[in-house]
Amino acid sequence: MGRRGELSDFQRGTIVGCYMCNKSVREISTLTNLPRSTVSAVILRWKRGGITTALPRSGRPHKLKEEHRQVLEKVALESCLPTVKALTTEFNTASGAKVSVRTVRRELHEMGFRGRVCTYNKPIGEKEEIKQADEDEAEVDVSRLDLRVGCIVTAMQLQDNSLCELQVDIGEAVPRTVISELTKLIPVNQIQNRMAILLCNLKPVKMRGGVSQAMIMCASSPNNVEILDPPSGAVSGDRVIFRGFPGEPDKELNPTKRVWEQIQPDLRTDSQCVATYKGSAFEVVSKGVCKARTMSDAQIK
Repeated sequence: MGRRGELSDFQRGTIVGCYMCNKSVREISTLTNLPRSTVSAVILRWKRGGITTALPRSGRPHKLKEEHRQVLEKVALESCLPTVKALTTEFNTASGAKVSVRTVRRELHEMGFRGRVCTYNKPIGEKEEIKQADEDEAEVDVSRLDLRVGCIVTAMQLQDNSLCELQVDIGEAVPRTVISELTKLIPVNQIQNRMAILLCNLKPVKMRGGVSQAMIMCASSPNNVEILDPPSGAVSGDRVIFRGFPGEPDKELNPTKRVWEQIQPDLRTDSQCVATYKGSAFEVVSKGVCKARTMSDAQIK
């Protein structure tokens, strides 16, 4: 793992500049070689207060001189040691310094080293696995959902009469298949040829009618369901965003992490029937917000 220091003002300005040029968090992360969480934090701080500079920190000064810190980094990267205590002994021998395990642990943390000592010098492939595990533990909020506008092209009742098969255009080369129970409460002719909001990064699920590749987002109560309407002017493939939650969606939600199940309880329509997550509206940039037609203060699922 490489060493990470505080971002420079230039780096922060570059992130904000890219964001203002309509680059996504994922694209900015790739361009700047910085973690998506770091990019998101810089953008969020800028959106809240226009801040692009690092705030001054208080705290104790480093006990190690810079040359000793360089030796420590080299020892951490090149030695395959099982514990911080063993690494401390090796470092004290190599540098001639006399510091405690606690100091070494703190210095390593400030350099950006995380996890077990024996993973510091892992080959690239293994580091990628560790990085993926870290992403799986990322903060759970609505930015991890890939919500898009789509048009329900066809709706067909299946033989058992409890399910229907929908073909939905979400701006991709081929429409996605969605298998749903919507026709229990909504007639087929009211589902077909209408716009909707879809959750597109659920893992495909095999159902009796085939494989379902997305989910229609609806305001729901025990006795009623309404498909959420995107704003006027929205087209298939438009992304739904949430102000205050600037992260990028997962490529595919990991079912074992139950990300959707953690987010869903905070999805509701407000008193004006606007679809929200923790008070932040479902929004299509420059076009407006997504709403239910009549259902206010209802769960969305």
